[in-house]
Amino acid sequence: MEKLDFEVIPLDELWSLHEQITRVLSAKITTQKQELEERLRQLNVGSVAAGAVAIGRGTSGTTRQRRKYPRVLPKYQNPSEPAETWSGRGKQPRWLVSALKAGGKIEDFKISNEIKGKARARH
Repeated sequence: MEKLDFEVIPLDELWSLHEQITRVLSAKITTQKQELEERLRQLNVGSVAAGAVAIGRGTSGTTRQRRKYPRVLPKYQNPSEPAETWSGRGKQPRWLVSALKAGGKIEDFKISNEIKGKARARH
C-alpha cells in the first residue's frame, strides 16, 4: 500500500478523503455492531426462564433453580432514619459507612433484642 503525504494534498481533496473514510468507518462499525448484537441475542436465547437462575450446566444441559434462602432480619438500624436498616450481609449501606468514618462504632447501630422480637412477631 502506497504511503500518502497528506501535507502536499490540497485541502478539498483532504476533506473528500475525510468524508470517504468517515462513511466507510461508519458502515463497518454499524455492521460490526449488528453482528455483535446478533451474537448476544443468540446467547440470550439459551437463557433461563424468569425467576430461575442458572447455577451451572450439567452434562445433560439442564439448569437448576436457585435455592430459596430464608429472609434475614435486620441487625443494624440508622438512628436518625429508623426505616434504614441493614442485615449485616453484603455491602455496608452508605449511612453506616459515613457514620463509621465519623467515629461511630458498629455496636452503636445494633438493633436491640426486644425490637428484633417484635419484628419476628410480625413475620
